[in-house]
Amino acid sequence: MSILRTKSIEQSIADTDEPEYQLKKNLTAVDLTVFGVGVVIGAGIFTLTGRAAATVSGPAIMISFLIAAVVCGLAALCYAEFASTVPVSGSAYTFSYASLGEVIAWIIGWDLLLELLLGASVVAQGWSTYAVVLLDQLGISWPAAIGPGGTVDVLAMLLVAVLATLVTIGIKESMRVNLVLVGLKVFIVLFVIIAGISYIKPANWSPFVPPAQATQGSEGLHQPLVQLLFGLEPTAFGVAGIFTGAALVFFAYIGFDVVATTAEEARNPQRDLPIGIIASLIICAVLYAAVSIVITGMVRYDQIDPKAALASAFTSVGKPGFATLISAGAVAGLTTVVLTLLIGASRVVFAMSRDHLLPPKLSAVHPRFKTPWVITILIGALTMLVTGLTPIGRLEEMVNIGTLSAFVLVSVGVIVLRQKRPDLPRAFRVPLMPFLPIASTLVCLYLMLNLPVDTWLRFLIWMALGFAIYFAYGRRKSRLATGETLSEMRRSLEKQPTE
Repeated sequence: MSILRTKSIEQSIADTDEPEYQLKKNLTAVDLTVFGVGVVIGAGIFTLTGRAAATVSGPAIMISFLIAAVVCGLAALCYAEFASTVPVSGSAYTFSYASLGEVIAWIIGWDLLLELLLGASVVAQGWSTYAVVLLDQLGISWPAAIGPGGTVDVLAMLLVAVLATLVTIGIKESMRVNLVLVGLKVFIVLFVIIAGISYIKPANWSPFVPPAQATQGSEGLHQPLVQLLFGLEPTAFGVAGIFTGAALVFFAYIGFDVVATTAEEARNPQRDLPIGIIASLIICAVLYAAVSIVITGMVRYDQIDPKAALASAFTSVGKPGFATLISAGAVAGLTTVVLTLLIGASRVVFAMSRDHLLPPKLSAVHPRFKTPWVITILIGALTMLVTGLTPIGRLEEMVNIGTLSAFVLVSVGVIVLRQKRPDLPRAFRVPLMPFLPIASTLVCLYLMLNLPVDTWLRFLIWMALGFAIYFAYGRRKSRLATGETLSEMRRSLEKQPTE
């Protein structure tokens, strides 16, 4: 009954062939790359770029984006090795189960559920805000009482309902819609880049690294944990501001790890998963850096509107009509983010349920659609409730802490699995082992320390709830605890008399 028991790679892969748990293998490297771009490029490119430039980095924000991309790249390499070695749904949960043990796998699965479900809720509310703006620009009024900030955000709930239905119908159908919306989103981003080039004033890039200056930091529970522990004074701009900006924009890249949740639905996971993970990260890094170059060239960094950087930049050069196009891009962009987060959440819980750490009925696969329909509907309903009725506010930072904790465990796990199972065939290997995974672990831990104290407290409460469920149910019911395989379970059910 050890809580550190591990599930063998061979058993994890064998489970994917069980008929009642078999998913359609439809996804190609292109699908996975589009999937990754769809979840990474969201509100960050429309708002975070300007906010980081205006408040902490200045024109050097482009360097901040590249630093953040390198940091994410370290974790992406670890994900790519794991995903090509263990092509099973569940992402970091499955990887941890094979390398670090059951209780660690439960922790990371519980973290991922927090990240993906709450992330979908937060982004859906952001989508609702942009959608109302776009409707207003098109001359259509949406009732304030059932919109963003109203009693119930019906608009956001409708989005989640439609997307959850799409995910239930099929992964390939979801990817087709995702492809169209990602194409629209990337087109608008490229349009902004190309259109903005002609309005760049090189003088706006001077000074490229503005002089450092002290800033008023948050106090009490809202201050970063590292500030509370070490008494560090926050600063903006200067060289330190570049790294502060990197920590801020790092979260614009969050989402590439969701690609790994679709491992069982890839046609050639050993080849396609590493391509999808790394290619999506590279594409997004190039787009982010290009947008940051344009925005800081169009408007001097201390005059950028942090709330609507791109729209206000074009308004300042006499092109207010572009704001409508930018709003359309934001609506399309956030739609793909919610879609991919719902897919990711359903696949993580599917893997946990199949291992009986959660009730096995949740992992039922639809006989026609070949999707985990029960858990998809439940997650969709829960996300609708959180989206429509809960003021998210600072809870969105919990998405970040859940993601970073996953990055840490995957980075550690890839080292452990190399030591425990050097015999496993690996289609992709992290270079400079173990130095790159160690660097990824340390950097992610540092970024976690930069999150507010109240975020850590909420995270600990969420984890306490998770431990209670694990020790009350999962520890006793898991298939590793009972020793029952899926084949044995199916045969026992077949032998039971029918009423």
